[in-house]
Amino acid sequence: MRVVHSKQELSERIAEWRQQDEHVALVPTMGNLHAGHIALVKLAREHAERVVVSIFVNPTQFGDGEDFDDYPRTLEVDKRRLKTTAADLIFAPDVDTVYPFGIDQATTVSVPELTENFCGASRPGHFDGVTTVVARLFALVQPDVAVFGQKDYQQQLVIRRMVEDMNLPVTIITCETIREDDGLALSSRNSYLTEEERATAPQLYEALKSVGEDLQNGRRNFSELEIAATRKLADAGFEVDYFAIRRAQNLAIPDRDCDDLVVLAAARLGAARLIDNIVVTV
Repeated sequence: MRVVHSKQELSERIAEWRQQDEHVALVPTMGNLHAGHIALVKLAREHAERVVVSIFVNPTQFGDGEDFDDYPRTLEVDKRRLKTTAADLIFAPDVDTVYPFGIDQATTVSVPELTENFCGASRPGHFDGVTTVVARLFALVQPDVAVFGQKDYQQQLVIRRMVEDMNLPVTIITCETIREDDGLALSSRNSYLTEEERATAPQLYEALKSVGEDLQNGRRNFSELEIAATRKLADAGFEVDYFAIRRAQNLAIPDRDCDDLVVLAAARLGAARLIDNIVVTV
């Protein structure tokens, strides 16, 4: 497995694979890899002969006061972890490679509507940063397939919309959320949790599951379910950003006859902002 940092090195490697008629999958990450990322790599290998893992802490998706400076940068550890996976290449560019004219002069990509609520409302500009960097990574790597995790449910919907709207020749694949034994969704930010907070954190997933069971049992009083779950999480010590039941396809408010739903939530616990969701078919 090779590690490349420049556009030229990347292009040369991709060209070699293309000459052999090999398909390329991209797994975009910000590093500090855990078992959830490894699952993305494994799924990517099922859809392409070659797998590129990008490791880039993207400054444009962090807002003022967020944890860009503190976000864990563990490239050497990530290299060792990926050596035992199906990854063929690590692309670890610097900011100048991704944003050659500088961040302030960068062309941006924005997806309206889907980015207005939930994480888009609580993190203004976040999704513009995500779509901009993903579009740039797609242009650099030119993958046939890109793999994202379900934990970031809104994000993968936004990226799918961007790809469809811009007619980008990339198939988006979503990998199911990988969890700890107690249900906590794996996240690089889980390292921010204290021991006590870590013991509390799985209650977020429990709240999602409880509402999912209520929906499958025929309850359709969506607002009441959301309010009750929010109150329960607040009582447990969470600072709830949102807890919502929405249409799985587009995050629109569902009617009583909607069969495909997603229950999604974001909440702070100490220094960590946790997000999670479950998809419910009723």
